Amino acid sequence: MLNREIISASIPTLNATDSVFLALEMMDEFHVNQLPVLDNEKYLGLVFEEDLMSIDENVAVASVADRFSKVSVRSASHFIEAIQTANDYHLSVVPVIEKEGEFIGVISATDLLLHLGKLTGASEPGAIIVLEMEQRDFSFSQLSKLVETNDAQITQLNTYWNNSTETFFVTLKINKFEISDIIATFQRYEYQIKYFFGEELYENELRNNFDHLMNYLNI
Repeated sequence: MLNREIISASIPTLNATDSVFLALEMMDEFHVNQLPVLDNEKYLGLVFEEDLMSIDENVAVASVADRFSKVSVRSASHFIEAIQTANDYHLSVVPVIEKEGEFIGVISATDLLLHLGKLTGASEPGAIIVLEMEQRDFSFSQLSKLVETNDAQITQLNTYWNNSTETFFVTLKINKFEISDIIATFQRYEYQIKYFFGEELYENELRNNFDHLMNYLNI
């Protein structure tokens, strides 16, 4: 999915002449920490709430133009780029531009998390198994074979390398809830099962997958 396909229609923009008071009001109303600033439809940058809190509310946001962030993503890029940008700059909105610098809109961090959930299969029914192993021992074909021998399939697989502990994790999404037979098979083949769980913990797993993906992209 491309960035231009998930632009939020609800997040407003600011004009350079808008007051700091208005900017803070809009940030509060839409629950964001930044907003894009435009001048005659030209993208000037993102203004951050923290940069507006300590100045006169009656002055224009242009008074802090030197603090605007020029960060943005291209409209034709994959939305993973927007996720990476949101993570790198701690953004609640990610500006989207065309090649010529034309401002297209913004993507909210909430929408990024939603689409990441679809990408990782977190919204699909089934169980989750997390394995811990040596990276050299990872084999998708082997894991898939062991799951399929128990009349199930892997619908999503994510890997994560933890630099601090030098540990390699493999997260499997299985297309059924009852996985005791799969767990027994993995144990029989001496796979180390870190944990496994069902539907009630999907939301937490989605957020964990988001953090894992960010760490992976930063490697």
